[in-house]
Amino acid sequence: MRPVEPAALSVEGLSHAYGERSALKDVTFAIAPASFTVLLGLNGAGKSTLFSLVTRLFGTQHGTIRIFGHDVARFPGAALRLLGIVFQPRTLDLDLSVKQNLLYHAALHGIAPGDARRRAEQALARIALSERAGDKVRDLSGGQMRRIEIARALLHRPRLLLLDEPTVGLDITARAEILAHVRQLVAEERVCVLWATHLIDEVAPSDDVIVLHQGRLLAHDAAPSVVADAKAPDLRSAFTALIAGGSQSEASEAA
Repeated sequence: MRPVEPAALSVEGLSHAYGERSALKDVTFAIAPASFTVLLGLNGAGKSTLFSLVTRLFGTQHGTIRIFGHDVARFPGAALRLLGIVFQPRTLDLDLSVKQNLLYHAALHGIAPGDARRRAEQALARIALSERAGDKVRDLSGGQMRRIEIARALLHRPRLLLLDEPTVGLDITARAEILAHVRQLVAEERVCVLWATHLIDEVAPSDDVIVLHQGRLLAHDAAPSVVADAKAPDLRSAFTALIAGGSQSEASEAA
């Protein structure tokens, strides 16, 4: 009998506050390896706070985070080696070339120079940007920059990839290309993806969906099940009903 593989990301009883303002409130969920999960919430829902806690930008105040069974607080090295991240703000060095950005990231992860060059070349070939390797990043389009950031995040071959609002500011064609590329990574490379967005049209019927609102987890299931449980005709209507109910609960507690 094969052993059961631990969740790619497990969050248990996670709470976080900025002074008196609560950003996350007893959030608990787990996502399976090699899956595509959408973290769906309005701006201010707590998505970026969650990502900052998973990546150890913020220390955990209450609760536990595990990446493939490794406790992020107790064993950060083992946990974070399995993690790739694409933040919402652009983090490429605009004055370095595309390849220099990739090699610098590889060096930070202790990848030997020869191996780093091979991985960078393979990554650029995969996203059809090999001919731009020597160009400065500032000369790329927004969609191309995002593809480079995703390639960079995968250089050290993580098993879990977090993307925080990765299509913000992109046109509809670039958004579709980025989504297709990341879904292909899940299918072909068996990478687990947690994709944070406020855009409902980025959710596919095959996705798992976590609905986060005002720091609370309101739903977590396959997209069709979220719709069915809300007794709604579609995901947009289900999401609207969920956050309306969540806001009413928040108001009742405050009163």
